[in-house]
Amino acid sequence: MKRFLITGSTGFIGNRCIDLLNTMDCDIRLLSRSDFGHYETIKCDFEKDKIPEYALESVDTVLHIAGFAHDMQDPIMSEVLYRKINVDTTVNLAKLAVKKNVKRFLFVSSVKAGGENTYGQCMSEVNQTDPISIYGKTKREAELELLKIGKASSMHICIVRPSLVYGPNAKGNLQLMLSAVKKGWFPPLPEIGNRRSMIHVDDLVRAILLVAEDDRTNGQVYIATDGNYYSSREIYDIMSGIVGKGIHNWSVPKFIFDILALISPRIQYKINKLLGDECYSSEKLESLGFKAQRTLREMNEAFFSL
Repeated sequence: MKRFLITGSTGFIGNRCIDLLNTMDCDIRLLSRSDFGHYETIKCDFEKDKIPEYALESVDTVLHIAGFAHDMQDPIMSEVLYRKINVDTTVNLAKLAVKKNVKRFLFVSSVKAGGENTYGQCMSEVNQTDPISIYGKTKREAELELLKIGKASSMHICIVRPSLVYGPNAKGNLQLMLSAVKKGWFPPLPEIGNRRSMIHVDDLVRAILLVAEDDRTNGQVYIATDGNYYSSREIYDIMSGIVGKGIHNWSVPKFIFDILALISPRIQYKINKLLGDECYSSEKLESLGFKAQRTLREMNEAFFSL
């Protein structure tokens, strides 16, 4: 029976990945800070513990989902943790996997590893730019190191870069926006024709397993989206419908946001995150036969668990 080692099992993506693996004939081992369910768990805190070699014994495939993506007040400490978790842990885990003759290693990275999106351009795995954020930089550095390890060994290494992920128990800006819309705090956004890419967590875990198991993916990077593009106004309207607020026939004019952006770089950054382009192509993933089963337009409140 094939054995999977999973990191990040208690997180948003890892938890749903285990649900999918439970429908398959396989054995699951977790590398985690704490026990999770009835699964065999090797306890390891990536912030302070060395990864035990025996965690990789008799493992066929590693799904490395764990990562550090939290904003912190202390920028020095933040950078240390980003590098330790996203780069050092990833590289050490891969090297141990090679040593223990693991056949396949999949790394869950981020579209941010491909650099910042340029307005009007839908980015692919090819037309990437240099990452700007420490999160994107460390994810990209980990990718490059993994690809080197793959070339120097017989282990199959592949990488998935998720776009914005949504679904039950998701955290982050999308969930905060939905909550604010429900409470009536979020004003109707202007329609400016920007494009944003997303993927439901269940489609993402399907993509992860597809990429991990396909022989064509060795040494490759794949962007994961649901194949649709959503403007910020469309996302607002979808959320309004989800929480029963109805669709407004007015919006805050774009020039108001432009004026607010002049107040400070931080506000400008927030507005760019809200109204900017985050468009990515998943054509390469689709060439493997992947097709998303869910879109944001079909979602209801239960899929966000407010």
